[in-house]
Amino acid sequence: MENSWKMFEEFHIDEEMGFALPNPLVELPHPYDAWISIARNLPQLIEDGQLRAEVEKLATLSTDGLEGHKEQRLGHLALGYLTMAYVWGRGDGDIRKVLPSNIAIPYCQLSEKLGLPPILVYADCVLANWKKKDPSGNMDILFSFPGGDCGKGFFLISLLVEMAAASAIKVIPIIFKAVQCEDSETLQDALREIASCLKRALERFHQIHGKYCMPYTMRAAVKYYVDPNIFFNVLRIYLSGWKGNPSLPEGLLYEGVWDTPKQFAGGSAAQSSVFQCFDVLLGVQHAAGGASSVSAAEFLQEMRTYMPPAHRNFLRSLESGPSVREFVLSKGDASLRETYNKCVQAMVSLRKYHFQIVTKYILIPARRKSKEKGTSKGSSKSEDKGTGGTSLVDFLKTVRRTTEKTLLKEG
Repeated sequence: MENSWKMFEEFHIDEEMGFALPNPLVELPHPYDAWISIARNLPQLIEDGQLRAEVEKLATLSTDGLEGHKEQRLGHLALGYLTMAYVWGRGDGDIRKVLPSNIAIPYCQLSEKLGLPPILVYADCVLANWKKKDPSGNMDILFSFPGGDCGKGFFLISLLVEMAAASAIKVIPIIFKAVQCEDSETLQDALREIASCLKRALERFHQIHGKYCMPYTMRAAVKYYVDPNIFFNVLRIYLSGWKGNPSLPEGLLYEGVWDTPKQFAGGSAAQSSVFQCFDVLLGVQHAAGGASSVSAAEFLQEMRTYMPPAHRNFLRSLESGPSVREFVLSKGDASLRETYNKCVQAMVSLRKYHFQIVTKYILIPARRKSKEKGTSKGSSKSEDKGTGGTSLVDFLKTVRRTTEKTLLKEG
């Protein structure tokens, strides 16, 4: 890897935004503007009971008129919102098992062009769902689900975490070159930058509780708050997929595309390239352990198929690079080992905090809901599952333990 941002162009990584799409488009040309019009008014259309009727009125459009990556990403984002809203409706259990051909066909065509699945993924709702709304640098999301500002806070905080990691990504070529040249001093400086960026990412994460924070590369202080009850009972429904979901056990039928239902996982933090990127860089081996570790590793590999292909290719390129962990081990340098461990510990801290967030926003509301229903003690397995379809507690505890085991011991 060369020490230049030019090498990141093929991987669609931006110097300021990292894996996020820089300056996404907000409009599509006619006739695709019909998708945008509905997507912008989703909450009201859902509340009025008109969303499904409006979707069914749409003409079946060829996607050939969407030119360039950004137009295609916006189209995928808009159709993702329309699909989730059409399937889950008002979130009251009235579910559609068939996606009509007028959106299923263009959605699957766009998905094939972009190398993404035909469901709302992290690359849509976080990485491409933002805009600068004023010169001071304040941000907003392009499309919303019901739940007021809950979605805005959730998606923008995730985006700020991505942005905080951008500076760490750009030192990766420096790290690989330092290892190849056995330059411990340069490596240590670069690892310090990694640790600092990951610490900043954790600070951004804390905004989910409504704490003020100065966003990375922006001048205006912002305050976001994600209400746990609204997240669990409203937003989470619209982010849920149809893989491992008892509400759609066979999956969703994409009319006019496939003859049988297909299963796809919903948007998940595991679809973020950031965490997997630093796992690879630091040598965190998720498959090294028992059955739970293998299961977690398999899930993480599966989630790569929900990332943009350029980002998947970047992760593969990291895997073919030199081992930072083995180099640090071979040097026997206490100071270098300590700096490396600070990077790993920063990843551990992020995963610990992620588990705290899951407890507050999913596990506790799920248990409360079960008690209100008078069901058996604790929450149901389906309620404890993430939007990606995996068992949250088992998965998060496993990846945290594996990350902790990566810390290098003295001597």
